[in-house]
Amino acid sequence: MVAIIDYDAGNIKSVEKALLLLRQEVKITGDAEEILNADKVILPGVGAFGDAMANLKKRGLDEVIRKVAGKGTPFLGICLGLQLLFESSDEAPGVKGLGVLPGEILRIPPAQGLKIPHMGWNSLHLENNGRLFCGIEEQSYVYFVHSYYLKAGEEDIVKASAEYGVHIHASVEKGNVFACQFHPEKSGDVGLQILKNFVDLC
Repeated sequence: MVAIIDYDAGNIKSVEKALLLLRQEVKITGDAEEILNADKVILPGVGAFGDAMANLKKRGLDEVIRKVAGKGTPFLGICLGLQLLFESSDEAPGVKGLGVLPGEILRIPPAQGLKIPHMGWNSLHLENNGRLFCGIEEQSYVYFVHSYYLKAGEEDIVKASAEYGVHIHASVEKGNVFACQFHPEKSGDVGLQILKNFVDLC
């Protein structure tokens, strides 16, 4: 069973729909026991970093996520779910992230002709043999919606990057923890293959 963590963040239903297309048993839940007993866990999300961390803490889900990461269950953060896994964000100064992975979330710097938020399709540069990208071609396009981007603390965990006025660490992997800044559930066949690669992990 794939547990999708429910913490009042947007975009949960579209992730569920994509997993159902892949014939997965899916449960949207905020229950600690269900999350800890799941075969795979996904933290999706669209919204603000500070509000999301407050919601996770209020429900005790911050500690549940750290336990899932620590016990080796395959875990996938999507969009805001990626950002929350790191230590801090420019969006919410003084608010600590989950700290599961080293790095910080920075604001995309304004530049002439650059629209923020970064919204739309962008190509990926694949690197470091990411398991989510098995069967995915270099420079494949995926769908982004974000105003903040990841600068990972360890280069070797970066499995895909993108350029949008700045070098964006678009996907990371460390042990059982995976994360994508883009939305695989909105990225057509490429995104479905990425999600399939995640649910097929042993």
